[in-house]
Amino acid sequence: MSDTAAAATLVEGFDKLKAALAKRIVGQDQVIEQIFIAIAAGGHSLLEGVPGLAKTLLVKSLADAVHLSFRRIQFTPDLMPADITGTEIIQEDSETGRRKLTFQPGPIFSQIILADEINRTPPKTQAALLEAMQERSVTVGQETFTLPKPFFVLATQNPIEQEGTYPLPEAQKDRFLFLIKVDYPTREDEREIIARTTGTISDDIEPVLTAEDLQAAQALARKVPVADHVVNFVLDLVRSTRPTEPDASDYVKEMLSWGAGPRASQQIVLASKVRALLKGRTHVTIEDVEALAAPALRHRLVPTFHAEAEGITVDMIIAELVARTKGAAVASHV
Repeated sequence: MSDTAAAATLVEGFDKLKAALAKRIVGQDQVIEQIFIAIAAGGHSLLEGVPGLAKTLLVKSLADAVHLSFRRIQFTPDLMPADITGTEIIQEDSETGRRKLTFQPGPIFSQIILADEINRTPPKTQAALLEAMQERSVTVGQETFTLPKPFFVLATQNPIEQEGTYPLPEAQKDRFLFLIKVDYPTREDEREIIARTTGTISDDIEPVLTAEDLQAAQALARKVPVADHVVNFVLDLVRSTRPTEPDASDYVKEMLSWGAGPRASQQIVLASKVRALLKGRTHVTIEDVEALAAPALRHRLVPTFHAEAEGITVDMIIAELVARTKGAAVASHV
């Protein structure tokens, strides 16, 4: 299959996925697009929103719409690392009568993992999941077991309830390609939600994508060219978030105590390549970067106490930095 045909197949697959998810999920088009971009880029996503916004249902519906193995892990304060990764158990050989240790795989050995309420479990268990996310493997004793491909973690967390939670450290949040905000539905969307969930409408979802489709999308995305001016825009944007840079603006020094690292630049470019393909283009534009700046950066920036006291959110800071970066890029071409 040619790259042009593969790109058309990717767009067609995404359209089918949206149509399938629309049977259960009302609205949330931007959330669905960002999740798909993260998956097609080979990355993991963190979904954040108040209870009752169908975060878990969205991930479960996504799993139903693809031919991938799926497991849901409900994170609780008493969950241990072995409950996720698996453990060695003693088994007796029926023929020899000898006992031996046999590895019993945990739920992490699936292609799509829903890490529900990831901030409800202690750091030791969080670390076990995040290590598997990064290494795509699990080591138990002296053996290393490779996780299935493709492998995606979609984690949810509640941003308003902090009692009895263990917030992810910034270094661990950096493992996620996107932090996707799930907002309240519009009035009309909420009306439709009521009609669907209190009536007799069927919400069965047939699989529309395969593991091969997603792996082909990942391979295709890496072939999309990125012009120098777009790379420079990404570099200028990401580096502008660092208050320790010699040329950091007074605004950044006042609003941010920590900025994004090189991984942010890498993942913005990769995600922008996928978005370009979904928009029917074979090249990345600055508009792609602008559209994905917030989900790619919001979990990598640490606001200062002054910013929080003034009610200035990370998203507001990102929007300001995008505007400033774009203004500087335009001025340099005048």
